[in-house]
Amino acid sequence: MGRVQLGMKMEPSDASLVVLAQAGDARAFGTLVARHYDMVFRLGWRMLGDRAEAEDLAQDVCASLPGKLSGFRAEARFSTWLHRVVVNAARDRVRRHASHARAAQGWGEVELARRAEDAQAADGQAWLIQAMTALPPELRETVALVLGEDLTHAQAADVLEVSEGTISWRMSETRRRLREIAEEERA
Repeated sequence: MGRVQLGMKMEPSDASLVVLAQAGDARAFGTLVARHYDMVFRLGWRMLGDRAEAEDLAQDVCASLPGKLSGFRAEARFSTWLHRVVVNAARDRVRRHASHARAAQGWGEVELARRAEDAQAADGQAWLIQAMTALPPELRETVALVLGEDLTHAQAADVLEVSEGTISWRMSETRRRLREIAEEERA
């Protein structure tokens, strides 16, 4: 784990940390959480549209991770598996709340934060946020992973457990629907 090469300490891989964490190594588990917490929070925020909900989601995911690690079988990279855990947790949270008003409010909070930085950019952001809330959840999830997390279509397909072609179709469908919304507003 702590090999030294040319006087520099090598960072342990996620795979080696997972093996240690599965064996009960708290330090390895802590390193995994620290390494991936920002991604868990970011993806949660993008999917839920609310900072407080994303914070709660990130805490819930991290708290449940010790139990879930036993189910990690290294068939995919740890980060891909963790993306899937976050997506599933966000889906569960949305199902529990079942309130579109709450999600819309969260998207509005993002819009307000951006407006403070740049009014013109916020107007564009507000339109996009409003348009995104009109999309079905599977399209929003796909956009959050591909554009928000900068995953390839193949990586997003692994996370969402669908084919790469489905991801490509969803991105195409998202672009088509956003164009339609923009055209309707211009008319």
